[in-house]
Amino acid sequence: MKKLILTLLAAVAVTAQAADITGAGATFPYPIYAKWAEAYKKETGVGLNYQSIGSSGGIRQINNKTVAFGASDAPVKGEDLDRLGQVQFPAIIGGTVPVVNLEGFKPGELRITGPVLAEVFLGDIVKWNDPKLAALNPGKKLPDANITVVHRADGSGTTFNFTDYLAEVSKPWADRVGRGAAVKWPAASSVGGKGNEGVAANVNRVKGAIGYVEYAYVKKNNMIFMQLQNKSGKWVSPDDLTFAAAAAGADWFSVPGMGVSVVDQKGDTVWPVTTASFIIMYKDPADKATSAEVLKFFDWSFKNGKKMAEELDYVSLPDVLTKQIRERVWSQIK
Repeated sequence: MKKLILTLLAAVAVTAQAADITGAGATFPYPIYAKWAEAYKKETGVGLNYQSIGSSGGIRQINNKTVAFGASDAPVKGEDLDRLGQVQFPAIIGGTVPVVNLEGFKPGELRITGPVLAEVFLGDIVKWNDPKLAALNPGKKLPDANITVVHRADGSGTTFNFTDYLAEVSKPWADRVGRGAAVKWPAASSVGGKGNEGVAANVNRVKGAIGYVEYAYVKKNNMIFMQLQNKSGKWVSPDDLTFAAAAAGADWFSVPGMGVSVVDQKGDTVWPVTTASFIIMYKDPADKATSAEVLKFFDWSFKNGKKMAEELDYVSLPDVLTKQIRERVWSQIK
């Protein structure tokens, strides 16, 4: 009987240890978090229940203390972290990519500059054969077709990253729209989509559409991406190498909460709309055991998830940075 009781207690202990971690937020990193979670559960028995609801939703849920961590591509300001007793750290790096639905074109065949891209999303350029687009694509037969802008309908870190870039390269965009996780989209012909998934689906559905999504969704949905001209004047395509080039010079601890923007960086091989996705946690969480499990998950992912990230064209944080995160950020969590 005693042996049976000990066996049952051991089973209960294992079940308690294997309780799923809860998180919510950005759709941008969802593909890699899902891949890491699958591998982590096989190895440890601990699962991750991550709600891909957009960065604003993730911030709202962690602030309401309904999840163990929030995830956002739009970094929370240092003063807000201090006020709420939270910490923040980057977990993965990737890129936001302009995508189109135009017959007869291959991925990367069409080119656009940042200022012209802003004019398209402002609604100042409404036709695909506009002279400004034609001048950037000599020899290409652009159709006499209307442009439909597809944007995020929810509060989104991907939108923050994209509008941060447009505001950096276009004064008209900065003056009329600005940066934000949710903005008022001025183009007359536009449609919203929920999450990166919703934007990708609408771009693929609407002929003549242009939108912006995280690169993993470009690959997953076989989408036609545009090349961008970077700050150094070079034409570049999105991939893990061009994202890594953008993030290489970031001084992560120069901003409270590590909320560094890496858009529009100099360098011949830089993708100009690169971003980090951030994790938000409490310094003194109510459920300390679950919070510790979150750190174990990201610790494991930082050490073992690099190849998985590479396969999805994300960029893992360098070992020297993850060491600093452990020492300078995670050490604040009780």
